[in-house]
Amino acid sequence: RLGALCFFRSSAVLDQSSSKMSKLQKIMTQPINLIFRFLQNKSRIQIWLYEQADLRIEGQIIGFDEYMNLVLDNAEELSMKKKTRRQLGRILLKGENITLMMVADGSSH
Repeated sequence: RLGALCFFRSSAVLDQSSSKMSKLQKIMTQPINLIFRFLQNKSRIQIWLYEQADLRIEGQIIGFDEYMNLVLDNAEELSMKKKTRRQLGRILLKGENITLMMVADGSSH
Protein backbone atom coordinates (compact mmCIF):
# COMPACT_ATOMS: atom_id res chain seq x y z
CA ARG A 1 0.00 0.00 0.00
CA LEU A 2 3.00 2.27 -0.15
CA GLY A 3 1.88 4.92 -2.64
CA ALA A 4 5.33 6.39 -2.99
CA LEU A 5 6.72 8.44 -5.83
CA CYS A 6 10.40 8.43 -6.73
CA PHE A 7 11.67 10.72 -9.46
CA PHE A 8 14.01 9.87 -12.33
CA ARG A 9 14.71 11.23 -15.77
CA SER A 10 13.23 8.76 -18.23
CA SER A 11 15.17 10.31 -21.12
CA ALA A 12 18.45 9.57 -19.33
CA VAL A 13 17.44 6.01 -18.46
CA LEU A 14 15.92 5.05 -21.81
CA ASP A 15 18.03 5.41 -24.92
CA GLN A 16 15.57 3.98 -27.46
CA SER A 17 13.70 5.02 -30.57
CA SER A 18 10.89 7.55 -30.19
CA SER A 19 8.20 4.97 -31.07
CA LYS A 20 9.31 2.66 -28.26
CA MET A 21 9.51 5.65 -25.93
CA SER A 22 5.93 6.75 -26.73
CA LYS A 23 4.64 3.22 -26.03
CA LEU A 24 6.40 3.24 -22.68
CA GLN A 25 5.04 6.67 -21.81
CA LYS A 26 1.48 5.42 -22.39
CA ILE A 27 1.84 2.72 -19.72
CA MET A 28 3.85 4.80 -17.24
CA THR A 29 2.24 7.09 -14.68
CA GLN A 30 3.97 10.41 -15.17
CA PRO A 31 5.08 12.11 -11.92
CA ILE A 32 3.11 15.25 -12.78
CA ASN A 33 -0.08 13.16 -13.13
CA LEU A 34 0.38 11.60 -9.70
CA ILE A 35 0.98 15.02 -8.13
CA PHE A 36 -2.21 16.25 -9.84
CA ARG A 37 -4.10 13.25 -8.40
CA PHE A 38 -2.80 14.11 -4.90
CA LEU A 39 -4.07 17.67 -5.49
CA GLN A 40 -7.51 16.56 -6.74
CA ASN A 41 -8.02 14.05 -3.92
CA LYS A 42 -6.87 16.59 -1.31
CA SER A 43 -4.54 13.90 0.04
CA ARG A 44 -2.22 14.68 2.92
CA ILE A 45 1.26 14.00 1.57
CA GLN A 46 4.52 13.18 3.32
CA ILE A 47 7.64 14.45 1.56
CA TRP A 48 11.16 13.21 2.21
CA LEU A 49 13.74 15.95 1.81
CA TYR A 50 16.96 15.75 -0.20
CA GLU A 51 20.03 15.46 2.08
CA GLN A 52 17.84 15.96 5.19
CA ALA A 53 17.13 12.39 6.35
CA ASP A 54 15.99 13.59 9.79
CA LEU A 55 13.30 15.96 8.47
CA ARG A 56 10.10 15.33 6.56
CA ILE A 57 7.30 17.64 5.51
CA GLU A 58 3.60 16.79 5.57
CA GLY A 59 0.84 18.85 4.05
CA GLN A 60 -1.90 19.13 1.47
CA ILE A 61 -0.88 20.14 -2.06
CA ILE A 62 -2.84 23.18 -3.23
CA GLY A 63 -0.61 24.07 -6.18
CA PHE A 64 2.46 22.99 -8.17
CA ASP A 65 4.37 23.85 -11.33
CA GLU A 66 6.46 22.12 -14.00
CA TYR A 67 9.54 22.22 -11.73
CA MET A 68 7.63 20.27 -9.06
CA ASN A 69 7.68 23.28 -6.76
CA LEU A 70 4.77 22.66 -4.38
CA VAL A 71 2.48 24.96 -2.44
CA LEU A 72 1.43 23.05 0.69
CA ASP A 73 -1.34 24.01 3.08
CA ASN A 74 -1.39 23.04 6.76
CA ALA A 75 2.24 21.98 6.43
CA GLU A 76 4.13 20.41 9.30
CA GLU A 77 7.83 19.70 9.73
CA LEU A 78 8.44 16.25 11.22
CA SER A 79 11.69 15.56 13.04
CA MET A 80 12.32 11.83 12.85
CA LYS A 81 15.09 12.02 15.47
CA LYS A 82 13.21 14.08 18.08
CA LYS A 83 9.77 12.65 17.17
CA THR A 84 8.33 16.19 17.07
CA ARG A 85 6.01 18.11 14.74
CA ARG A 86 6.24 21.83 14.06
CA GLN A 87 3.35 23.71 12.43
CA LEU A 88 4.45 25.67 9.34
CA GLY A 89 1.13 26.72 7.80
CA ARG A 90 1.15 27.47 4.07
CA ILE A 91 4.56 27.03 2.45
CA LEU A 92 6.31 26.85 -0.91
CA LEU A 93 8.62 23.84 -1.16
CA LYS A 94 11.11 23.97 -4.03
CA GLY A 95 11.09 20.84 -6.18
CA GLU A 96 14.87 20.42 -5.93
CA ASN A 97 14.40 19.52 -2.24
CA ILE A 98 12.05 16.58 -2.89
CA THR A 99 13.36 13.02 -2.76
CA LEU A 100 10.11 11.08 -2.28
CA MET A 101 6.38 11.80 -1.97
CA MET A 102 3.75 9.48 -0.53
CA VAL A 103 0.35 9.60 1.06
CA ALA A 104 0.87 10.31 4.77
CA ASP A 105 0.00 7.66 7.35
CA GLY A 106 -3.52 8.19 8.61
CA SER A 107 -4.62 10.02 5.44
CA SER A 108 -8.08 8.98 4.25
CA HIS A 109 -7.01 8.94 0.55
